[in-house]
Amino acid sequence: MRPSQLLAAVLAMSSVSVALTDAFDNIHALADVKDVLFGRQDNNNNNNNNNNNNDNKATSEAPKSSEAQRSSATPAPTKSDNNKDNNDDKKSTTEKAASGSGKESGKGTKTTGKPKETSFDARLPAGGLSMVTPDAVAGQPFYKVGDWITFAWNYTSVSVTPSVIDVLASCTANQATYTIAVNISASQTKVLWDTKNTPDGQAPFLTEKYTLIVYDADLSVSAVPKPGHFGSFTGFTFGMYTPQPAVALGDFRCANCNSALSQFERMTFTALLMTTGTTIGSLLYFSHAFGLL
Repeated sequence: MRPSQLLAAVLAMSSVSVALTDAFDNIHALADVKDVLFGRQDNNNNNNNNNNNNDNKATSEAPKSSEAQRSSATPAPTKSDNNKDNNDDKKSTTEKAASGSGKESGKGTKTTGKPKETSFDARLPAGGLSMVTPDAVAGQPFYKVGDWITFAWNYTSVSVTPSVIDVLASCTANQATYTIAVNISASQTKVLWDTKNTPDGQAPFLTEKYTLIVYDADLSVSAVPKPGHFGSFTGFTFGMYTPQPAVALGDFRCANCNSALSQFERMTFTALLMTTGTTIGSLLYFSHAFGLL
């Protein structure tokens, strides 16, 4: 190394050492600045301090509140006491209800109003009857007045059976109605009619046709039948005749018989004879004219 370079290095080192000694002269001033500056405080510490202060305050006031509680005349009820009172009230109410129900059970249940009527689909047919005796297939029967007549039937398409029914017979010739049975149970499907011992005031029997009527006694004969319910039945007719005393054949006169022809029958018979004669005469004339005869 050259002497000039060594000299420059020595000068540089000496200047640096001087600057360093000047820099550490004011190191004690940093301690003074640290005492002046305050660092940021933590909020959690503040809250803890406040809580501690409040606890100290509550501790100091605790004796006062305890003395005030002692001085009160009536202590406040606790939650457990309230629950106990409520349970006691519920228990007493339940016992009263049980005792009341036990008293009422001996008296029975009182119902008011009529039971609700059962309704069915409007597409279902109304209830009816099917005659068993006499058999409707055998034709229209005729009965002699004074004999016993038996009627028996079965219900058809009846979902609600009536409680009681009435059985009547009507005649359109004299517009009279004859009672066969009234207010009989609907489960009874057979009745006997004594045509000899008739009630007083009943119209006399005629030699006519009669219609059997069976209907619900709680309704009228003309009531509109409902689906599934039994209405009124008027689909069976029968004949009745009154017996006459025996007479000799020569003295017998038929009230509805006449051997002579009526005016209409005579006119019809005359027209047939004229038509037949004209037809035969025309056939013979044209056969002779064309040489067929």
